[in-house]
Amino acid sequence: MVVRMSLLYPVLTLFGCAFSSKTSKKLLAEASAKRYDIVVVPGVPLENGKWSRTMKGRVYWSKFLFDKGIAKNLMYSGSAVYTPYYEGLVMAMYAEALGIPKEHIFSETKAEHSTENIYYSYYKAKQMGFKTIALASDPFQSKSLRKFAHKKLSPDVGIIPFVVDTMRAMEPLMIDPAIDYQQAFKKDFVSIKKREGFWKRLRGTYGKNIDTTAYRSRE
Repeated sequence: MVVRMSLLYPVLTLFGCAFSSKTSKKLLAEASAKRYDIVVVPGVPLENGKWSRTMKGRVYWSKFLFDKGIAKNLMYSGSAVYTPYYEGLVMAMYAEALGIPKEHIFSETKAEHSTENIYYSYYKAKQMGFKTIALASDPFQSKSLRKFAHKKLSPDVGIIPFVVDTMRAMEPLMIDPAIDYQQAFKKDFVSIKKREGFWKRLRGTYGKNIDTTAYRSRE
């Protein structure tokens, strides 16, 4: 089934909370000129054994960046947060099923919030030896994470939001490959809603619960 990703965009562009189409195209052009050793893709929960519109969009956008040579490698980030499946592993499986070579696919499975997606993935990528790093996501999440990434990590972190026209052109060719998502199952899973109260989860959203020792090289 072809997912009508365009249904997302009226919401994403409200009230200046997302990058405009013009800005997205500009950021893509800048990324095309620079190219990145690895591009981080934030996770999305698996829904009833299937990927959601949002997950599908992020994985397909990452494939576009890889196919264009903008991303030399990809890192899908996300723990088992709301469902008992590691988001980063599930998205990596979909990426491989779409034809991205396995040797160019990596996962980060500690992050439980979007701020943690880029924070942990950045340091894991650095630990692995990657030099140039970018974030790729929908226009809303990309804009919401830009300030955090540039302030807490580095102003050199690239930001590559969806380009709406490009995504629409890709829709007719989008497929839903089968994956063995049980391989991403987390034993003894407990939803974050049961582990943490509302205020702690809110702090996490703003990057206040980050484990600053994670993926850091020991001196």
